Parts: sequence; C-alpha cells; structure tokens
Amino acid sequence: MRLSAVLSVLAGFIGAAAYTHSEGYFVTFMTGNTERAVLGGFGGDYALAVGAATIILCFLMGVFVASLCRRYLWRNHPHGATVLTTIALVGASIADHILGERGIGLTPILFVAFGMGAINTSFVKNGEVSIPVSYVTGTLVKFAQGVERHLAGGGSARDWLGYAVQYGSFALGALIGGLVSLVVEGRFMLDTAVVASALVAGYTWRADPDWACDHPECAPGAKH
Repeated sequence: MRLSAVLSVLAGFIGAAAYTHSEGYFVTFMTGNTERAVLGGFGGDYALAVGAATIILCFLMGVFVASLCRRYLWRNHPHGATVLTTIALVGASIADHILGERGIGLTPILFVAFGMGAINTSFVKNGEVSIPVSYVTGTLVKFAQGVERHLAGGGSARDWLGYAVQYGSFALGALIGGLVSLVVEGRFMLDTAVVASALVAGYTWRADPDWACDHPECAPGAKH
C-alpha cells in the first residue's frame, strides 16, 4: 500500500504537469484519449484525433518495453519501471527545451505517455499488472465494491481501504502538480517532473526488492 501510494502520487503529479502546461493532453487517461481519437474526426479536428491516437500508442509502447525489460533485465528489481519512467521524462524535458514551444507540445507529451505506460508495470503478479498506478476508474470500482462487501457483512475495511488510499494518493499528486504549476514556468515543469520521478525511483530502489516480485526465487526463504 505504501509503495503504490507513492507511485500514485507521482503519476498524479506527472499527469497534472503535462495537462496544465500543454493543450490539455492526457497522459494518464487513455479512455479520454480513445474518445478524442475516435470523435475528433467527427468535429473536423484531425490533429487532435491523430495526437490522441499517438499518445495511446506511446503509452502501449511504454507498457510493452517495461514488461520486456522486466522479463529479461530486472526480474528482481521492480524499481526499474520507475527508472524507465524517469529516463522517458528526461527525454521529454530535452525535447521540450529543444523545440522551445510556449507550452508543452505533443512531442514531449509522447515521451511522458511512454513513461506513464512503463510505471504501470511496477506491480506484477502472475505476469499481469496487479495494481494499476495511473488509471483510477478501476480503482474506484473496486473501492465501491469493497465498501459494499464491508457493509453487507461479508468483508472488512481491508477490502476497500487500499483502493481509497491509492485513489487519494493519485488525487494528492494531481493537487501537488497543480500547485507547482502555479509557481513553475511551463518550460521548467517537465524538469520538475524529472526531479520528482528520480526521487521516487531512488525510494523504490531502497525499498524491499521483493515488493513486486512474482518469481519462485523471490518466495520467502528463497536464496537470491
């Protein structure tokens, strides 16, 4: 719960940083991007439709590359996903400074979307994501179901508390990102996100290396 909360704060912060200083691009909300990609053409805004579709593609690439790296490079080092996210944010910041646009343009946003896809592979069980970090619709559904089970007498607070903490953490990250955007210029917002992501990567590196490992050698008592 502690680690998922930290990563959710980071995801909310990055999402807010990207949204407030761009043309309203979503890097954590692929449902919204899907609607934009499909419906943009109906309104004649083809640039918006193509941009949203490209963001989705980069998000998927982030998931794919991070999953591939997890399989072959960092099986016992789940903080690698956060490191990959930090690298993607560095790329976004460099692209933003090179392009020199007034706000955060689409190209840097594509790097950010890649990083958001990568960070969602942080928690894996049986080869699949067990705790989504940057998308909270499913978290809210599970929270409501947990509350219902608790009130019906078939569960306990543990059925919904974790989801509540995760959602609250994401909202807190978005709030922090919004507040930071008030005092940090748009051209430096991605730099701030890089620093935040690097700090979280360091935190996850220092955490228990077994916190998200689902391999047999990571079982309690197994030799590493």
